[in-house]
Amino acid sequence: MLQSMTGFGAAQRDAEQYNLSVEIKSLNSKGMDLNIRLPRFLSDKEIEVRNLVTKSLIRGKVSVAIDFTSKNNTQRLRNNIDQEILQAYYQELEKAAHSLGAPTDNLFQLALQMPDVLQQGQFGTEEVDTSTVDWQTVSDLLQEGLNNVNSFRTNEGKALTNEILSYIDRIRILLAEVDRFDPVRIETIRERIKGHLTEISSSESFNQSRFEQEMIYFIEKLDIAEEKVRLVNHLHYFTETVYLPEPTGKKLAFISQEIGREINTIGSKANDATIQHLVVEMKEELEKIKEQLNNIL
Repeated sequence: MLQSMTGFGAAQRDAEQYNLSVEIKSLNSKGMDLNIRLPRFLSDKEIEVRNLVTKSLIRGKVSVAIDFTSKNNTQRLRNNIDQEILQAYYQELEKAAHSLGAPTDNLFQLALQMPDVLQQGQFGTEEVDTSTVDWQTVSDLLQEGLNNVNSFRTNEGKALTNEILSYIDRIRILLAEVDRFDPVRIETIRERIKGHLTEISSSESFNQSRFEQEMIYFIEKLDIAEEKVRLVNHLHYFTETVYLPEPTGKKLAFISQEIGREINTIGSKANDATIQHLVVEMKEELEKIKEQLNNIL
């Protein structure tokens, strides 16, 4: 069964001391185009991550992001007090309290609450504790994400398989139409040759032996029987290859080239308008196949 190169997979581990997550995205590519983003404490494991991803996904434009967050990671907000503004507010509040005969017990708290006294500073972050997570845990989570990507790819591949095989079936139907019209084409050519033969046989320079040789060559050149047989064989081989267990995208691309070669030869040799129209339709179906094969693993 075919497998798409488009896929997405994620996995997450929510432990008591940390959160660990893996996110993997895959698109079509001629080879393995891998982009990896790791936490700093896993930077020495990039080769191991690359090997795991390459072995599992084989081909595609793949991005892998592993994120780690420690639950012990707290943030402290530092506030700075502007001494000059605080003193100015306090003195003004004190003057107002004396003039009004009001108590001065809470003037300091009031002054602290006045605008621009407390100036918010930057966040201070405690060092992340990575000792609670080991490489095996990360590796298992990464493999879980890769399995999810492959499941996604397989589901996409089922839809692509049905679509591509429908195009192959359409080419078979069109080839059957070519086979049905071929005797009519041959009879038309035969009648045309008979008419020409009547015209030229009366000529004094007519050479019967030379004429027969040229007619044999001409008829062989117009014969498309071998091309039809080869095309049928290529279509069967294509269908068989679709259901192979290993990745077959590149092999199917080569088979589609052979299919195209036979279709083109039938078109060039047929010398018949009806068959030419059928050939054009077969080419159209083949182009649809090639377009879908770009996303097949």
